[in-house]
Amino acid sequence: MSGGPAHLLTTLFMAAAAMGYPSRRSATDLDATPRTTVTFDELSGVRRFHAHTLNYSTLLLEDDRGILYVGARGAIFALNSSDVADGSHHTIHWEASPEKQMDCLQKGKNNKTECFNHVRFLQRLNSTHLYACGTYAFHPLCAAIDANRFMLPSHFEEGKEKCPYDPARGYTGLIVDGGLYTATRYEFRSLPDIRRNLHQRPLKTEESPLHWLNDAEFVTSVLVRESKDSPVGDDDKIYYFFMERAGEETTSFFDKSQVARVARVARVCKSDVGGKKILQRKWTSFMKARLVCYIPYYEVLRSVCSLDGGGWASTVFYAAFTLSAQWRTMEASAVCRYNISAVQRAFEGPYMEYQDWARKWSRYDGAVPEPRPGSVSAWECGAGGGMGQPPSSLTPVSPGQCITDHSRRKGYNSSQDLPNSVLDFVKLHPLMFEEVKPAGGEPLLVKKNVVYSQLAVDRVQALDGRSYDVLFMGTGDGWIHKAVVVNSGIHIVEEVQVFRDLQPVESLVISHIQRSLYVGAASGIVQVPLASCARYTSCYDCILARDPYCAWDGRACRTIATTDSTGLVQDIQSGNKGCRSSSGRVRVPAGSLLWKNRTVLQGDDVLLPCDQRSNLARAVWLLNGSEVLGTGQDRLRVGVDGLLVTDTLPQHSGEYRCYGEEQGLRTLLAAYSLTVLPELPRSPTAAPSPHAASQATNDMKVAYISAIVTLVVLCTVLSTILLYMSCLEKRKGKYVLGEPRPASVELQTVSANCLRKGHREEEEEELTYPDGCLRIIPGEAPTAATSPVKELPVAVPPLPPPLPAELTNGVGALPNVLRKMNGNSYMLLQQQEEPLVSPLYSASFTEELSKILEKRKHTQLVEKLDESSV
Repeated sequence: MSGGPAHLLTTLFMAAAAMGYPSRRSATDLDATPRTTVTFDELSGVRRFHAHTLNYSTLLLEDDRGILYVGARGAIFALNSSDVADGSHHTIHWEASPEKQMDCLQKGKNNKTECFNHVRFLQRLNSTHLYACGTYAFHPLCAAIDANRFMLPSHFEEGKEKCPYDPARGYTGLIVDGGLYTATRYEFRSLPDIRRNLHQRPLKTEESPLHWLNDAEFVTSVLVRESKDSPVGDDDKIYYFFMERAGEETTSFFDKSQVARVARVARVCKSDVGGKKILQRKWTSFMKARLVCYIPYYEVLRSVCSLDGGGWASTVFYAAFTLSAQWRTMEASAVCRYNISAVQRAFEGPYMEYQDWARKWSRYDGAVPEPRPGSVSAWECGAGGGMGQPPSSLTPVSPGQCITDHSRRKGYNSSQDLPNSVLDFVKLHPLMFEEVKPAGGEPLLVKKNVVYSQLAVDRVQALDGRSYDVLFMGTGDGWIHKAVVVNSGIHIVEEVQVFRDLQPVESLVISHIQRSLYVGAASGIVQVPLASCARYTSCYDCILARDPYCAWDGRACRTIATTDSTGLVQDIQSGNKGCRSSSGRVRVPAGSLLWKNRTVLQGDDVLLPCDQRSNLARAVWLLNGSEVLGTGQDRLRVGVDGLLVTDTLPQHSGEYRCYGEEQGLRTLLAAYSLTVLPELPRSPTAAPSPHAASQATNDMKVAYISAIVTLVVLCTVLSTILLYMSCLEKRKGKYVLGEPRPASVELQTVSANCLRKGHREEEEEELTYPDGCLRIIPGEAPTAATSPVKELPVAVPPLPPPLPAELTNGVGALPNVLRKMNGNSYMLLQQQEEPLVSPLYSASFTEELSKILEKRKHTQLVEKLDESSV
């Protein structure tokens, strides 16, 4: 990476430290390079599905049924999850009607991308039906689909309260116990909202006097079953992750004219039914807090995924962030991990309050109304002096929490039983003061030159007895980064190009039964194995990959899920144990590596290739088993392709070995035997004498001089020819030599048009006129039997003097432009442009002349024509 982006990342850390979030590690330590790179052409075991549509972005996996449902543009597919490409899929065609598409087009929408039915929601409604919603050309519709018949119903439901109208609008939705929980901007002029439908108590967020959501763009939602095995009778909660404008910040840290957008996490309780008089049909449990990852307040939240480790208390959230628009000169992504306990602490208080005079949010230090319904009461667990009596040092849980057993004992069995003072407080204090900070106080990963668009996480039990989280991170250009979380950092096992064409990864779903990862994008669905252990061909590759799915059995790298763990070797923590010998070098089986011989002449250059399969390995070269070759030595250059020996000498001969060094482990990758010959083998003929060498030199000089003289002579000849041609062209003038003329010419009519030619025709030098009139050329017209080329005159005769006017019988007044005729070269002449005042131009003269010419046309033609007959 260049120094510019690295300096920017350092600036990011300095800004974070200045705002109270110092990092213990540098930007270089937080960055990670994928160990191996697998291009599109190197993929194996990948299955693909695509049809005659686009945007395969909505995925629903029912692993126990072996079905992967896919919502696309104008269609819903049911694929075989074991093999999405086997052709056994079922299809529902759900296109927008032509009327709706025309209406969408009239609203100014794009008929190439927007005026379609984009399926945005697809969830299991009950045991028999699926529930799907689509934009339907900016007229959202929803439908309950019979899963067994896999057909659209005859009746559709209005989708304006459940689905966004815009296919590009941020949206998230869940069906929880029959209720539909969605979050988006539902209509064109509506505000972003979190709503509950398909429920006897529909709810939404408050809009007056304060907007609970400020231009929010939703990313995802997660259900956490906190009621399960809860000692205090807590309620299940739905967490929403989104971006919105920061009401608590008046200006941006980077641009003082911009309002910052921040990442948020909000929460509502599943059993919330709204208030009785205040907050009717509104959430009484809505709360939101900042989500901090890298630099506070200025990250763009891209994706969030959750992992339940067997109980809701061990739930963790992984979030991917990218830099905001202020950083236009670089791309970088950060991945942070959050524990559910950190989110709960932020929602316990204190609160923030909007100050009208300052027009911003600030910390609220006033009194909190009683009673205080809480989700976790420590005194209910025996931490206080007696049942129901909180200890003096314990702060009671604040308003906005769910109804628990403690609240029920106080007589508050539902949110409608809460006092008005509590509901008024909730209405005006939706924002919490505390921020949700990442585990460890810093990100797990900061990756340069990449944009992570989607995340998926799996938890794997390794051979060392520990559980490791494996992240699958989809990029904005169609790659998948597979990484394992080790302690407080991330090791990227590999990067895989799953799409040939650049396109963002839009969906990621993991199947534990099929051990596959399903990738959704604009062009189709790709099924990728969770692990490709066979790709690691040696113990070196298998161990250093640190892939929790793979282990070495002594002969091959195998998947631990399908193999008995006896005799398997794996090292996730350090990645260097299991293949090391006493010398610290990997044992290479005999015969597995072939020696290669290289023979060169002294002074030549030679390249000894060494293929490093790992991007993290460093090439180490040894000469004759002892001398370590480095980049600083003369005539030796170690590069990514191998070792380059320049201007070889005889002492460069020997045995060269290339080792790949990674994590303190060396393995032999290539071996060469290099021989440098001191000079060319000589022939048995005697060496030439000095006199012969001198004679050869003189011969070469003579040859050079002869060549130069020849070139000069050629240039002279060409110049003479060009000069002659130029003079000939000037002498030719306006006459065209060698142009054949017809043997006989007939005067059909005398056109009056030729009599009125303007001054433009008079000035032209061409013989042929565009209207078919010709200038007279003195001389004989060639006959058919005579070749016009052979009988060309040596010199063109001068023009004859004009006849006196009295001898022309008045014909001299005719024009001087000729028309071809069948007679004896009768030609029509055109004079200068003069007023037509002569009586010869009258209609009677024209008629008389036409009659005369008509008689002459039928006379016997002579073999030799006159020069010019009229």
